[in-house]
Amino acid sequence: MATLILTAVGSAVGGPIGGAIGAIAGQYIDQTMLFAPKPRHGPRLGDLAVQTSSYGTAIPQIFGTMRVAGTVIWATDLVEHRAASGGGKGRPRTVGYSYSASFAVALSARPIRGVGRIWADGKLLRGAAGDFKSATGGYRLYPGDEDQPPDPLIAVEEGIGSAPAFRGLAYALFEDFQLEDYGNRIPSLTFEVEADPEAMTIGAIAEALAPGLVAAGATPALAGYAASGDTIRAAIEALADIVPLSLADDGQRLRLTAAGGEAIALEAADEHGRRELSRRGAGSVPGEVSLTYYEVGRDYQAGLQRATLGQSAAAGLADRRALPAALTADGAKALAEFRLAAAWAGRTSLKLSLSWRGCGVRPGDRAMIEGDSGLWKVARFTLGPMTADLELVRLARDAVPDPAAASAGQPVSQADLPHGPTIVLLLDLPLGDGLGNKPLLFAAAAGSEEGWRRAALSASFDGGGSWQAAGATAAPAAIGVAANALPPAGPALFDTVSVLEVELANGAMWLEGRSDDALAGGANLALAGSELIQFAAAEPVGANRFRLSRLLRGRRGTEWAADGHEEGERFVLLEAESLAMLEAPQGSLGGTARLLATGIGDLPDAAAATAAIEGAALQPPSPVHLAAEETGEGDLLIRWVRRSRQGWAWLGGGDTPLGEEQERYRLQIAGAGFVRSAEAGEPSYLYTAAQRLEDGGAGPIEIEVVQIGTFAPSRPARLTFS
Repeated sequence: MATLILTAVGSAVGGPIGGAIGAIAGQYIDQTMLFAPKPRHGPRLGDLAVQTSSYGTAIPQIFGTMRVAGTVIWATDLVEHRAASGGGKGRPRTVGYSYSASFAVALSARPIRGVGRIWADGKLLRGAAGDFKSATGGYRLYPGDEDQPPDPLIAVEEGIGSAPAFRGLAYALFEDFQLEDYGNRIPSLTFEVEADPEAMTIGAIAEALAPGLVAAGATPALAGYAASGDTIRAAIEALADIVPLSLADDGQRLRLTAAGGEAIALEAADEHGRRELSRRGAGSVPGEVSLTYYEVGRDYQAGLQRATLGQSAAAGLADRRALPAALTADGAKALAEFRLAAAWAGRTSLKLSLSWRGCGVRPGDRAMIEGDSGLWKVARFTLGPMTADLELVRLARDAVPDPAAASAGQPVSQADLPHGPTIVLLLDLPLGDGLGNKPLLFAAAAGSEEGWRRAALSASFDGGGSWQAAGATAAPAAIGVAANALPPAGPALFDTVSVLEVELANGAMWLEGRSDDALAGGANLALAGSELIQFAAAEPVGANRFRLSRLLRGRRGTEWAADGHEEGERFVLLEAESLAMLEAPQGSLGGTARLLATGIGDLPDAAAATAAIEGAALQPPSPVHLAAEETGEGDLLIRWVRRSRQGWAWLGGGDTPLGEEQERYRLQIAGAGFVRSAEAGEPSYLYTAAQRLEDGGAGPIEIEVVQIGTFAPSRPARLTFS
């Protein structure tokens, strides 16, 4: 196989014998000094994929572009944030805790140009354009210049005179990084580090690792490489074990080139005929070579390419190599095939004894043997008494072949989409379990762009006089506008005539139909204007556009809004996971709530929404089945059926719970020239003949009934009687 071999070239004065002595000296230098093996090993793939904070961890030098996890080199203690909520009737007061931290992550032991994408726990945190996908606090990058100053935060925490500047070390600093999205812990971060503007050749990497000591010729290029170790050998031996390289000492510098060049011609044997050809058994040679690397086409995630020799792979040994380099799938496949071919060709070895005329041969030279059509590599050179003994290994081919067609596999990646500004709606809806004693408001939010995630909320219930933190938005809701005005319809049966077309805010939003059983369980509840509807069918009819049909109308007592629709009114799919609930103060009924949503794409101005605090979650639904019937004595018996904010489902066939402290109703009877008000403690009222006579006794009348709830009255039920 290709290995790094140091060849010391003797002086012209010394001739071939001097050159041979130089070679022996060079081997000694190789083994004991410049390339001496160290206990510390170079990076494995896992070393670059998992963020560490262990003392003494080696920090690699990054070349080209690589994805690295880095090492935490400085951090503050976690900062605890406390927020209280709840505490109303029937609801315990809860205190929530969240945390933030400030920390610095070392990325490269040599200067870099910049950082592209950043991932947190495998999810995209920062896009290629430099836009963050969720709140992170402050972010600063130090490229590793020798004159870079200490970070201001580190200086404050450690003291001006004690703050390290980490000169020569590229690192990223996060200030007040919000940990709520990551289970209140520092997530595992990986960074797309661009150290150089383009791919780097192996020779250029060696020159950068040992300035002035290495002169490189033509060598293969890598998209990225992470070099670790205290010597050049430790830094690039992972490459040299796979890629054919040649390293020679010309007396001034080390010259690194790709193995190849003109092959020297050797006799088949010396005059004494000493020639020994040997071949190892097939069982000692791998039948499979697998190479793990960083796949450029899959966001620099770990990739694997394998080369096998058909059926022999099952019985043969397996050779597995890890290369801390960024490669294409085709390039990695070619390297694996080259290593497998070289291993099988290297089964054959040859020992030759030459006269001192062969002293000019050097380890690493390519040779052709008289009478043999193949190529050989000089693996070992021994200077004996009047002889030069060579050990040669058969070569499979001159160099790594052209890239082979290979698949990189299916990328496991997250689309790099801009966060964009927030769209937020503040809604007073008849949702919840009906057990609370405070007005409930609901925030539905999404983004105009598909990459939107969340925003921080602040609420005011006194006209903007004071503001309080209200947590964060929930998951993105499906928000849009109506493309047509929905016709009026009653709530008793499916509306199979009306159709509502809606246009959603971005392409990530989707609507789909549901079965009748699912609708009975509350699925596909949506707000159209001020009416709550459910839809059984949703047909996509264009970009972000859907046609909704087979509707249930006036859900949860909103039948009053069924005849007030208009084109362009709001539409929101109401799902528990996409609604953030806010409790307004008890004394805020009749006032106005204001909401600010601040997301990544909302600065400097936050998205705003307002809503009248009507207490829809505290209101009993309006009475239904209002009717009036005259009796034989001239009385008018008015009847109705109550509903309950705790009785949206009909369970067990019994009556729904009252849901209020007591059952009370307020009636208003109005006719020509009079208005009569009354109260009732049951769902009926007798408008007597005497009262009718007192009120005028003739002409049509308007009857209005309101249930008086514990916290708020219902909307009125109305009837015209003539």
